[in-house]
Amino acid sequence: MTINFEGKVAIVTGAGNGLGRSHALELARRGAKVVVNDLGGARDGSGASSEASQEVVGLIEAMGGEAISHGANVANFDEVQDMVQQTMDKWGRVDILINNAGILRDKSFSKMSIDDFKLVLDVHVMGSVNCTKAVWDIMREQNYGRIVMTTSSSGMYGNFGQSNYGAAKMAVLGLMNTLVLEGAKNNVFVNALAPTAGTRMTEDLMPEEIIKAFSPEAVTAGMLTLCDENAPNRFILCAGAGGYSSANIFETEGCFIPQPSQNPETVREHWDTLTAQDNQATMSSGSKQGEKFVMKAMAFMKSQQK
Repeated sequence: MTINFEGKVAIVTGAGNGLGRSHALELARRGAKVVVNDLGGARDGSGASSEASQEVVGLIEAMGGEAISHGANVANFDEVQDMVQQTMDKWGRVDILINNAGILRDKSFSKMSIDDFKLVLDVHVMGSVNCTKAVWDIMREQNYGRIVMTTSSSGMYGNFGQSNYGAAKMAVLGLMNTLVLEGAKNNVFVNALAPTAGTRMTEDLMPEEIIKAFSPEAVTAGMLTLCDENAPNRFILCAGAGGYSSANIFETEGCFIPQPSQNPETVREHWDTLTAQDNQATMSSGSKQGEKFVMKAMAFMKSQQK
């Protein structure tokens, strides 16, 4: 079945270049009206220009689509609210939000300034929070919304020199996990994309021939499955160079240690049991972990009464 976005309005942040540009163009190609957001700064966040976003709008209009540009700095909530208000004034709804905007300030942790750490978190984390907050009630009231967070293998697994970026990219997964629970009853789904692509963010990290294989379009093909009517919910899709996979957080079944044996030595003695992966499972919410441990305690108490 062909995935299309006819009648839908999408906001794509950081859409002037790279992945965001690819996302915006393909959403428009498949029928969406698109807000092309881009501050127009360099990849380290410095500077600002509307040239790139205006070019994307021109390309969308040339293919017969509808688009507007907005230069909101996603780290500034007032500017984000203005962008969303302009979208509502023009089209009356917001169906899709792609939180793609980001910057890099790579250095080893020992050499990184606190300002560089904070700035990266501000753009990636608070940028995603600001944009999501600005559209959240709109989506809930219209009983439809699709939000995509952009995470990274750097957050899920770590990457040398990217403590700030990695922390930010793991944080948006925590945001996703709770929004999934709060948005489900109003048909607001939240997913995450973990891309690997040849963009301004990675151009210094990979040789040119490899960058060509890691085209943004390959990632966009995966991203579009996360924001249509039949999208999953709470899914982490990894995509790059034609490879696609899913990522998840699993918790082992673990063990139970009764009082008064609850000490570090006994925990260490049970290490093989608490790390055994044969009955590992995903948790639908944080409270499920607590429920599991309570059930283990109750089962032990019951066994002692026999």
